[in-house]
Formats: sequence, C-alpha cells, structure tokens
Amino acid sequence: MIELALAFAVDAWTHYGGDAGGMRYVEATQIDRTNVATLDLAWEFHSGDLSIDPKALQHSAFEATPILVRDKLIYCTPFNRIIALDPDHGAKLWEYDAKIALDQQPANQFICRGVSYWEDSAAKGPCAARIFMGTNDARLIAVDADTGRACADFGTAGQVRIDPGMKLLWPGEFQITSSPAIIGDVVIVGSAISDNARADAPRGTVRALDARTGAMRWTFDPVASDLPDSWRNGSAAHTGQANVWSTISVDAQRDLVFLPTTSASPDFFGGERPGDNRYANSVVALRGSTGAVVWSFQTVHHDVWDYDLAAQPNLVDLQPNGEGAPIAAVLQPTKTGLVFALDRETGAPLYPVEERDVPTDGAPGEWLSPTQPFPVKPPPLVPQKITPDEAWGFTFLDRNACRNAIASHRSEGLFTPPSVEGTILYPFTGGGVNWGSAAWDPQRQWLVVNTNRIMHVVTLIPANEVEKAQRAEPHKEISPQTGTAFGMKREVLTSPIGVPCNPPPWGTLTAVDMKRGTIVWEVPLGGFLTWNVGLPGVGGPMITSSGLVFVSAAIDGYLRAFDIETGRELWKAKLPAGGQATPMSYVRNGRQYVVIAAGGHSTMGSKLGDSIVAYALPR
Repeated sequence: MIELALAFAVDAWTHYGGDAGGMRYVEATQIDRTNVATLDLAWEFHSGDLSIDPKALQHSAFEATPILVRDKLIYCTPFNRIIALDPDHGAKLWEYDAKIALDQQPANQFICRGVSYWEDSAAKGPCAARIFMGTNDARLIAVDADTGRACADFGTAGQVRIDPGMKLLWPGEFQITSSPAIIGDVVIVGSAISDNARADAPRGTVRALDARTGAMRWTFDPVASDLPDSWRNGSAAHTGQANVWSTISVDAQRDLVFLPTTSASPDFFGGERPGDNRYANSVVALRGSTGAVVWSFQTVHHDVWDYDLAAQPNLVDLQPNGEGAPIAAVLQPTKTGLVFALDRETGAPLYPVEERDVPTDGAPGEWLSPTQPFPVKPPPLVPQKITPDEAWGFTFLDRNACRNAIASHRSEGLFTPPSVEGTILYPFTGGGVNWGSAAWDPQRQWLVVNTNRIMHVVTLIPANEVEKAQRAEPHKEISPQTGTAFGMKREVLTSPIGVPCNPPPWGTLTAVDMKRGTIVWEVPLGGFLTWNVGLPGVGGPMITSSGLVFVSAAIDGYLRAFDIETGRELWKAKLPAGGQATPMSYVRNGRQYVVIAAGGHSTMGSKLGDSIVAYALPR
C-alpha cells in the first residue's frame, strides 16, 4: 500500500469537516478494532435548548459538528448560540447568543451546522483569534475565540447583515446554515433559500468578507447573465438561487475555494430558465483572493429534480486506476448516488464521464437537457430505477398497494421528468448523499459514505389549481413555484402503514475504493431491534487512522463504529437523542475522544434533545 503524504494536519479537528478539504479523518490510534467495544460515556453537556419555545424546537435540527481550537471545543446550537466547552470534561467555558427571533419561519428549519476559526498572526489582544458563525436570520457574526465576546471592529458591533438582494416573502426565506469558509484573511458565506416558493427567488450569491472588518471583498452570483457561458439559451431574468447552502472546501495553497451549488429556482419546473443553467448543480472553483472563476463542472444539466450538490467537495490525493503519482483531486458525491472525481486544478474528470441520453418529454413549456453526465467509475452507490415488480411491503396488502402506486406514476429511471400524473424520483431529493458528505481514508484511498434509498413522488399542479390543492391536503408539501405554469407536490412513497415502498436497505454505509473505482463493501445502516434493515438518515461518517468508521445519521439514534476493512459493526451506543450530525474525534491529554451532537431532527421523527456527547476508553 502506498502511503500518501497528507497536505493537512489531521491529528486535530480544526474545521467543520475535520480539515479545510473535508476529509473527516483523524490520525488517532488509541481507539482501535481491539478495544472499541469497551468505549464508554466520558461526559455529556446539555446546551439548554430544550427549554426554548416548543414551537420553534419542533422546527429545528441539531446538525452541528464541533471544532477543537485554542484548547476549546466550540460549536453552535440550532438557534445560533455559540458554546465553548472544556474538551476534557465538557464543562462550559463561555457562550455567545446571537438572539435570533424564534417566531420566524426558516425555510430549512432552525439549523447551524458549525462555526469556523480564523487567527490574525499579526495581531494581539482581543479578537486576534475569531470564531465566525452564519445565522438563521442571515447575519455573519465574529466573536473572540477566547472569551466569546463580539469583535467590535467587525461590521457593526461584531456582525454583518447579509442583504439577500430583494424583498423576502417572509422572514426565514433566506438564511445561513453551514459554517463559513476561511481562506487567508477572507471569510466566505453561502446561503440557504426556500426552494419552491417562486421562480424569481433570491440569487444564490456567494459573498467574501474581510475577516478583520467585515467589508465586502468580492461576490460570485452563479446565475448572473454576464458570467461567461453561464446560460446557453435565454437569460437569467426569471430565476434565482443556485445557492451554496452546504459546506465550501478550501485549498489555501492553491488559493482555491470549491463551491457545491444547487439548482436554479424553482426546483421542479425550468421552462422559465432554459439552457443547462451552467453554474447551477456544479462544483465551481473560484480564486479565493478575488472570486474569479477558475473552472466549473456540472453534475446535472438543467436540474428539475432538486438534485443539488448537498455534500461538501472532498479535497484528496488520488491515484486514478492505481497508476502514477497522486493527483490533487476533488471528489463530489451527489444526491443521485454518483461520485465524480475531478482534477483539482483544471476540473477535468479523472475517470471518464459519459453524456447519456435521458427522457425529454417533460411538462408543457419545459426545457430539458437531452443528456446527463454519468461517471464510468465508480458505479452508482444507490439504485436509480424501480419497477412495480420490485415493490416491497411487510404484508401482501402492503406490497400490492405499493405495486399499484409505482405502476400509476412515471418511473423510467433517473432523470424522468416531473409530470402532472406524478413522477417517481429514486433516489429521493434527500439523496443518495446529502450534507453529511463523505469521509476519506488517505491510507487506502477509500471514500466512505452513508446514503439514503427511498422514493419521492413529485406531481406538477397547474398554477390555477395550486390553492385548491393546498386546501384539500393542508398537511402535505404543496408549493406554488410562483412565476411558472406549475406548482408542485412532493411526498415520500410509502405503503398504507407508512413503510417505504422500495425494498430495504433504506439507508446504507458504503466503502468505495477510489483508486480502482470499485465498491469494496456495503452494509445496512440502522435498524429495528435485531433487524438491521438500514434506515434513512442525515449526518456523515468519520474515519480514524486505526481503521474505524464512526457514524450515526440513521433515525434509530445510535452512534456506531465499523471496521473499515470489512464493514463489520464493532460497537454501538444509544444516544440521548437523535444523532443526525457528523461525529468528530481528538486526542487530549493522552486520551482519545469521539464526540457527536445528539439533538435530533424534527422532520425525521427522531428524538429531540440538546446534548453534546463524548465517548472514550475507560481509564
């Protein structure tokens, strides 16, 4: 096995994804295959969020991963409170409360996935080291990393309000949910924007601010009509978004930032935005110091399926086909279950990508790309087509109902256009791979990722019938897509007793040998009692150099450890609440800890809580 020289220090967890390139890997060997079964609770901290307004709590998701900087474990709660803990014992050292309004209606729930750290090596005194956080009400906040006090010289009293560029339909249509990116003395933030309210939605502009003052340094608008070749036909006059709601990756040595962009607005009808919508659904590499486009690679042309790039791009060293010197690469897992491997400097595919024919008989007025990109390697990580004969259920009645449901909707495989009769999206719009992203083992050149395997049915509704449909089914997701010919209804395809209509596993953990482009192993993730059926979930995995994979994500509320060589489960612990977050690890005073946020996810039915939980070997 060739040992690759790592470009990053990975013995500490200093970024949301472990390092600036999102490897989610730590060089810690104290916990290994021989002793992981003895892991025990080391400490548990409660933020107090459970005492927050119950109505707001029921619209929240605790998706944070802490970072370890300046001898402090620092994270944010869903309600934008930054908390610093003692890494040894979990005692609170300081707290900053952004005091967001709890009566707003955030389009993507109350969420804060993480904070970021920046240090000014030329400065001393207060705020020479800073913690940055984006908020649900679209502010960028800077606080002193040692005390938690607001940095007075940043913006106005430590905060800059991000202008969405247009009047919002309601407070919460535009928010910031992921950790800012840091490169040099620049802080970069994306945005999370409501998906299907309207075509003329806010633009998904990415903003770079001076880390000292908060002054705007540059902006990048993925749908601006003056970008080179950004739209093949027409103009960008009737769309917005293509935002970056997930985590941005940084290669400081090359002065590059890598944006995973989303679909242009709205998600399920694109007749008002003809063309490939080039910088949407793309990995876009920008010059970190200027915001200039260096290259871009699109994973979905003219997306009308909500297959935006939710996963953080992984910056790794890869030997394609196991040959030659390692190449600086970008790996982009997707909601469709495809993984694209790209040259980090040019964006050229490291494994061939084929443009394959896809259906083009969409709804009246739609524009559809005749082809979509498929990498030759690795194979898809999830099924991409289902037939009525594959319907599943606990009983004959269940199976028969699911068989009829599948047969009554369009189901021609990946990229079947949305329709008025209802189209099956398999995988559903949550993935495949979602924001939990993938973890990278640099020793083996393996990518480990958890995926979902359930179906959505998306039904287009003529615009003049949307209000009637909303009145008839007030508890279902029905959105107007105002400014287009169709609204939409989105629902998970389940049996009469609420079980997915497709066969299990409904959630998996997969190891991919990216050096060969093959799947090494795949196991169900999560289950009921002794039945390891594989459950849907969100959150990501973490790898240790001792050959362990830690992951929770599944809605059964366990943190698990797997043997990276075989996929065999070696340990699990029941969390005090849902673990819809990514674990992290660090070594402190000779003891290795594995830490995860256990606070649940209100839309997934997992138990809600407010815990940060740390596990370690018995003393």
